[in-house]
Amino acid sequence: MKLLTHVCLLVALTLASSVTTIQASESSSKAVLVTGASSGIGLKITQVLAADGYFVYAGARKQQDLDALNKIENVQSIRLDVTKQDEIDAAVATVKKAGRGLYGLVNNAGVYAGGPLIEVDEDDMQWVMDVNVFGPYRITKAFAPMIIEAKGRITTISSIAGILTGPFSGPYSMSKHAVEAYADALAAELERFDVQVSVIEPGNYRSKISLNAGKRMAAKTLAKKDTLYQKEMQAMRDRVSDRSQHKEPDEVAAAVSHALFSDAPKHRYMVVPNQREAGWTIGKAIEEMVQLNADHPYSFSREQLVEMLDKALSAQQP
Repeated sequence: MKLLTHVCLLVALTLASSVTTIQASESSSKAVLVTGASSGIGLKITQVLAADGYFVYAGARKQQDLDALNKIENVQSIRLDVTKQDEIDAAVATVKKAGRGLYGLVNNAGVYAGGPLIEVDEDDMQWVMDVNVFGPYRITKAFAPMIIEAKGRITTISSIAGILTGPFSGPYSMSKHAVEAYADALAAELERFDVQVSVIEPGNYRSKISLNAGKRMAAKTLAKKDTLYQKEMQAMRDRVSDRSQHKEPDEVAAAVSHALFSDAPKHRYMVVPNQREAGWTIGKAIEEMVQLNADHPYSFSREQLVEMLDKALSAQQP
């Protein structure tokens, strides 16, 4: 009897070891590129994916950030400015040469610009669009053949600002509204290749996006002496640079991991730190729906709207 028990235990341990080995093999065989990986959300995503055994190509611009990323196990840093095509081409060559292929892409690199839309400089508007909108477009276009070959996943970091908007955040919100449309169109186009596309809308989490934006805005937008919004600009000066009160973006990284590797990824992930921000976002979506439906020949009744909502909710059930 003891011999049988020992044999059963040995078999169980062997099977467990085999499952662990298979899981580790599956992780190590999948490589992911993360743009904007030097800090904040991008760094957290890189750390989580690498800790889970995936190989991460971590894009960054500064040498000190590249060096720091290279010290993380399962991470290889790549010099990558999403506005420079020569660096994008070099990154593609680097990933191809490594021979791992590319299963996942996380378009995370992003910047913030704000200010009154009737006063904000055109070069600030161009800058935020170049990084936040054309960045994902350039990167995805460059790496799409590898992702299609792997039947992999593409995840783009948007923001609840892609649903919401408000005074003095127009340039950033415009860019994130564009990202929402980009992800929807891309998902429809790549479905035939078995490539899953997701978009993630974080709320307010700790990052350096406002700190970096604050330096630029302090020298330009916030320094304007002839602004028509003097009081509001002063308030913006006081708050734009500090996000230390916000939570670490662990929940955002978890959503990215789910989008990349779950058997049932979602197309859209709203990830917010509290009920209030969820209320803002869902409330705005409902407000726009009501405005679209109001007072025209083809308006739907309340009952019809509820029926449409129930149908949409049913479609989301697993």
